[in-house]
Amino acid sequence: MGSLEAERTTVGWAARDPSGVLSPYTYPLRDTGPDDVYIKVHYCGLCHSDLHQIKNDLGMSNYPMVPGHEVVGEVLEVGSNVTRFKVGEIVGAGLLVGCCKTCSACESDVENYCSKKIWSYNDVYVDGRPTQGGFAETMIVEQKFVVKIPEGMEPEQVAPLLCAGVTVYSPLAHFGLKKSGLRGGILGLGGVGHMGVKIAKALGHHITVISSSDKKKKEALEDLGADSYLVSSDSSSMQEAADSLDYIIDTVPVGHPLEPYLSLLKLDGKLILMGVINTPLQFVSPMVMLGRKSITGSFIGSMKETEEMLQFWKEKGLSSMIEIVNMDYINTAVERLEKNDVRYRFVVDVKGSKLDQ
Repeated sequence: MGSLEAERTTVGWAARDPSGVLSPYTYPLRDTGPDDVYIKVHYCGLCHSDLHQIKNDLGMSNYPMVPGHEVVGEVLEVGSNVTRFKVGEIVGAGLLVGCCKTCSACESDVENYCSKKIWSYNDVYVDGRPTQGGFAETMIVEQKFVVKIPEGMEPEQVAPLLCAGVTVYSPLAHFGLKKSGLRGGILGLGGVGHMGVKIAKALGHHITVISSSDKKKKEALEDLGADSYLVSSDSSSMQEAADSLDYIIDTVPVGHPLEPYLSLLKLDGKLILMGVINTPLQFVSPMVMLGRKSITGSFIGSMKETEEMLQFWKEKGLSSMIEIVNMDYINTAVERLEKNDVRYRFVVDVKGSKLDQ
């Protein structure tokens, strides 16, 4: 009798419980289907939402869970229907790996708002298997959710763009905030916030970084090139800055009052929520009504916006500020991320790590 073909497996680092501690985990990987791209992961960014998921902060986590959704890697194999990618190319994959393709969001090329979207990990794929993320040796991703990395861009630099970068770029594009000369605020200077400063400055905006203390003032002004720095606990400075901003990108991932920041907005200004927060936010309605202001949100970006953002990033000659670590450092990196002790994004060198130990 002939032997059965061995099932394809891969090795990743998974959390087993809400402690969020990651360790090696071997699991099955589906064969490359007609529309699939088989990717060898080179680098993967560590995002604050990874922390939420591995620690079950949102009460929706399933274990074992391999996190990671800012993936850059090399194409190992493509399916028979794949024409945009070829073996050996460097590509990227982000937070989504599936959508329904028939709803109004999908038909409008904003599949990131599809109600049936499939997350790259902590979800179930159409074949019934759990999805697992980029802290792994390899991944299988449908071609629709894979992007080409423009030639000349360093793969480790690109990783944070696939979530943090497009998360900032998308609302600026959608809400008509790409024109030069605008005055913007970036609330919170973490992984997403530092991308916000870089992208907004490249668009020709005057940017104020808003933070709860002056600890990051020097790096905001000197390292990132922000135009001004505002400490939210300094009431006199906040009062002086009232009615001065066209928009604020709010990246803070924990509960916080909105009213101090609404006061900074001009007439028709927009407060754009980016942080994943599991507690209600509050404000009094006159803060919005009396300036015809908007509180809105935005969620990552579409595949089209991701490609557009990568081209923009390359054309402007921008660079990410990252700290590259190996997988054996990941649990320390998670602890540091919880304390906001990273400037400004951890990127895991997956290719250069020994994943099985």
